[in-house]
Amino acid sequence: MWQYIMLFSRQGKVRLQKWYNAYAQKDKKKITRDLISMILSRKPKMCSFLEYKDTKVVYKRYASLYFVVAIEPGDNELITLEVIHRYVELLDKYFGNVCELDIIFNFEKAFFILDELVIAGEIQETSKKRVINAIQAQDALQEDGEIKQALEEMGLM
Repeated sequence: MWQYIMLFSRQGKVRLQKWYNAYAQKDKKKITRDLISMILSRKPKMCSFLEYKDTKVVYKRYASLYFVVAIEPGDNELITLEVIHRYVELLDKYFGNVCELDIIFNFEKAFFILDELVIAGEIQETSKKRVINAIQAQDALQEDGEIKQALEEMGLM
């Protein structure tokens, strides 16, 4: 089970984070600060797994973003790397070659894609096609709602 996921840049700026367990705000800040400094100080050829307190941390760098997931000690690190990769593939498919700016300006979509893939720290769906279909359906609903609202504002409905 995942404890949390965070995405941060090479400069140490957090771009997205989701916590699946309850932590005090002070603890979240300390964990974030510690992990960013630990991961950024590691050399590129070093292992993508490390231990932090009572969790295993799995990370992978894609372009300018680090994807970091904390898992329980008994969980499989390679499956976690695979799920991180699946998330990146979904982001790529949705945004068309995702970049850091896509995450910054469309963080709600990045969260939605993550929620379609992982719920409560457990993998919900492994099929890329099903996740993309759910995202497209949500986009269509949102677009219909925006069109309806615009028509109502103009007095046409």
